[in-house]
Parts: sequence; C-alpha cells; structure tokens
Amino acid sequence: MPVKTTLRENISIALQSIAGNRLRTALTSLIIAIGIMALVGILTAIEGIKQYTNDAFSRLGANSFTIQNRGSGVNFGQGGRRKFYPVIRYDQAQRFKTQYKLPALVSINLGIGGTAVVKYGSAKTNPNINITGTNENYIHTNGYKLALGRNFSESELLYGANVVIIGSEVKNKLFGNIDPINKFVFVGSSKFRIIGAFESKGSGMGSGGDRMVAIPILKAKQMATTAKPSFEIAVMVTNGSALTASTSEAEALFRNIRGLHVTKPSNFEILRSDSMQQQLAGQLTGMTVAGFGIGIITLIGAAIGLMNIMLVSVTERTREIGIRKAIGATPSVIRKQFLIEAIVICLIGGIGGIILGMAAGNLIAVQISGQFIVPWLWLFCAIALCTLIGLGSGFYPAKKAAKLDPVEALRYE
Repeated sequence: MPVKTTLRENISIALQSIAGNRLRTALTSLIIAIGIMALVGILTAIEGIKQYTNDAFSRLGANSFTIQNRGSGVNFGQGGRRKFYPVIRYDQAQRFKTQYKLPALVSINLGIGGTAVVKYGSAKTNPNINITGTNENYIHTNGYKLALGRNFSESELLYGANVVIIGSEVKNKLFGNIDPINKFVFVGSSKFRIIGAFESKGSGMGSGGDRMVAIPILKAKQMATTAKPSFEIAVMVTNGSALTASTSEAEALFRNIRGLHVTKPSNFEILRSDSMQQQLAGQLTGMTVAGFGIGIITLIGAAIGLMNIMLVSVTERTREIGIRKAIGATPSVIRKQFLIEAIVICLIGGIGGIILGMAAGNLIAVQISGQFIVPWLWLFCAIALCTLIGLGSGFYPAKKAAKLDPVEALRYE
C-alpha cells in the first residue's frame, strides 16, 4: 500500500536529514547566506542612500530652481578655442529679484571660497569652510533652518555689516555646547559677529552643508578675490505645480535683463531641483540594478553548489531511498522529501544571509542617513529567491532519487 506523507512530516524528515549531516548543511547554507548577504547588504546600503537623498531634496524643496552662469563661466567653442560666458553681475541679479513678480522667494548668492578658516580665540576650523554671501531668503531657498539666533536684518544687508550665521559643524568645532550668539569670530582675515547658527543639514548637500558660514551679500562682494565675480540666483516657487511656468517666466525675464536678442541662445543656465533629483534617482536605480545583478550572480553560484551537494546526498542515501520505496513510499513522496530538504537548507542560509546583509548594509546606511534601514521589499524578495533556488537546485536530484529502482537501491553499498 503506497505511503502518503504530509508537508509537516516531509519537513520533519528533512530536518532529521539536515541534523544528521550538520557540517555539509552548514557549508551549503553558508554558500546561500553569502549570496543573500551580498544581495541584501548592497540593496540595504542603496536604500539608505536613496532615503538620505530624498530627505535632502525634500528639505531643499522640489519646487526650486537656480540661475547661474553657463558652464561655470568657461566653455569651449568650435575649433577647441576657449569660450567665456559673461558673468551674472550683482545689478542683474538684483533687477531679477525686484522684477520677478510670480509668488516666490529669491536669494542672491555668491560663493567666495571653500577653503576658509574660521577662528575663535585659540580654536579654529579646518581650512574647508565655504563662505557664502546671500540675503534674507537664503535659509528658505537652500533648505536651512535656524537652530539659534536670527536671520539677517534689512539694515545689515543694506550696509553689508560684519555679521555671520554659522553652520552646525563650525559651531560644534569652535564652541561646543557654548552659546555662540554675539561672539566674534574671524572668517579669513575679517572679524564678524555671530547672529545665528544653522541646524545640521549634512556636509554632502546644499552649499557646503554644515561646513559653511553665511554673510551679507554686499560684504561678500567686498571680500571677493576676483574683480568680476559671478552671482547665483536661487528661486523657491510658492506653487510647486507651476514650477515649469515659473522657470519659463524666469528665463524670459533674465534674457531681457541680459539684453539677449530673441535669436541668440541663453548665456546662462537654469537648474531645477526636481531634475537634479530625477537624475540622481536614475543613477540610484542603476546602482540598484547592478547590486541586484551582483547578488543574483552570487546566488547562481550558490545554486550550483547546492545542486552538487544534493546529488552527493542522493548517492549517499541510495540504500535509504530503497528501504523507503520497499515499505511503500511512492516516487512522488521521495521527490517531495528531497525538494523540501533543499528548500529548508536554502531558507536556513537565506535567514542567516538576511541578518548578515542587513548588518553590513546598515554599516553604510546609518553613516549616510543616520537611520537603521529595514528593506522589507528586498527581504521578501530574498525569501522568495531562496525558495526558488531550493526548487531549482533540488529538482534534478529529487527527480533522480524518485526514479531509483528499489531493488537496485537496496543492493547499493
């Protein structure tokens, strides 16, 4: 009479076989674990990077754009000759701010160096501080928030006063837990009074992140080392759905300010924050595909190793298979037992790989985003992959075991 077994019984038999061959099972599971660890680890790290960039752009605002000198002032024309584009002058930027009538916040910015040193008493920063000259709207257009103090006043901007708002890294380096408001610092060779401090934003985003100081735009103009510095205009539109129309309006207005004929191309460029985000998102998608590909290649190697070990297991257990068939086990029962054994081994390795992969991936993700990432989608994908690998790797060995002749199997030594 044929013997029928339930799924629970098959799993129990598989676990008994695994327990009887612990070293082989451990090595096989380790192969699977390495593949899953590579897959989950890489994708966890990428999810951390993606979350950080999304947060950074959401702070900056997807409804903003920047007008800047085309090609950073230098480009090459036909024949390889160097071509200069005219700088954006302060009066042009100021005219744009005054004449742009759509609902928006406009800041005029001027970077005057990224290697400055800020000093307070005997303490000083590393020579990597960005000095940005700007106006009262810089906080909004560049996604900053004030942790302490206040913004620039109208009179300070009008007269180019020696006041400064410092980034959080500068504050922590020079003052620690001391209140820096109304303290005097040297930015380069100029003395400034601190009126505010920004909240931490991260050194990778924005105009210098936390390693920066902001000063009134006219003061920055005085401190500029070049005779004709090029200013930058940042615009945050109140209505995000009108960003395209607002950008077109800004381009038309600034072309008029620059005195460009309708047939001439623009000698400036407009960068939209959402286009930068989409470009970065595309790069991250490419990284995700590459990471998934690396993990799959590793798992293919693991699947081949598992199939080889399962074939060895069938050979070693030939007599056991013969006995089971002799007492009534059908080929279907034998096939299910070996398939389930392969799946269980894969799942054991997969769970171990998920734990190791999350730990390895979060070593990077936590450093970048400051948050522990649990990529639920990829975890479910990893479990599904383990099941598919178990089915694929165990199918041929299970089929081979099911086809064994019971008489010949009983004679096997």
